[in-house]
Amino acid sequence: MAIRVLIVDDHSVVREGLRMFLARDPDIEVVGEAADGNAAIEQARQLRPHVVVMDLLLPVIDGMTATRTIRHELPETEVLALTSVLEQTSVVEAIRAGAIGYLLKGSQAMEIRAAIKAAAAGQVHLSPQASTYLLSTVRMPERPEPLTPREMDVLRLLAQGRFNKEIARALQLVEETVKFHVRHILAKLGAQSRTHAVLTALRLGLVSPQS
Repeated sequence: MAIRVLIVDDHSVVREGLRMFLARDPDIEVVGEAADGNAAIEQARQLRPHVVVMDLLLPVIDGMTATRTIRHELPETEVLALTSVLEQTSVVEAIRAGAIGYLLKGSQAMEIRAAIKAAAAGQVHLSPQASTYLLSTVRMPERPEPLTPREMDVLRLLAQGRFNKEIARALQLVEETVKFHVRHILAKLGAQSRTHAVLTALRLGLVSPQS
């Protein structure tokens, strides 16, 4: 099944360019476009895309707010930030809003396609500079509460980019139980999102990049 993508950018030439080169990949299907944050939210609700490629500087509702709303309402839809802005605060805010990846508009078409596929698989994809910014701002909890053995099992699978359904299947749990464990992991690590939790776990040495 092709990855359903919603393109969000206030410049029509950017949307057209993205649509054109994404159409060359048989694994990706562009199902819609939006020119502002409010339209992005409405389109996401209607189309239920797997991935939203989101500009952060948008009229009506900004990209950060749109990202936060989409992730809250549609947790199975991932958001990939594609922007011209590379500032530490912007990177951190986008990830905290729920974006799974952060790329610059100057990225090569191949990298953007790879990032979309990674996002659809629940895997984090950051530009090198964005990754550096993010890791440098991850605050370590002073005395993190120890994770239970089952929470560690879930965390290792989170670090592999697994979805809740996949984690449930791998650990022979019901999905609601996995969600319960994820909430506890985030609380114990002081993380605002799954991505933040994995980065914190990496810094603490709880998981390795190959987990």
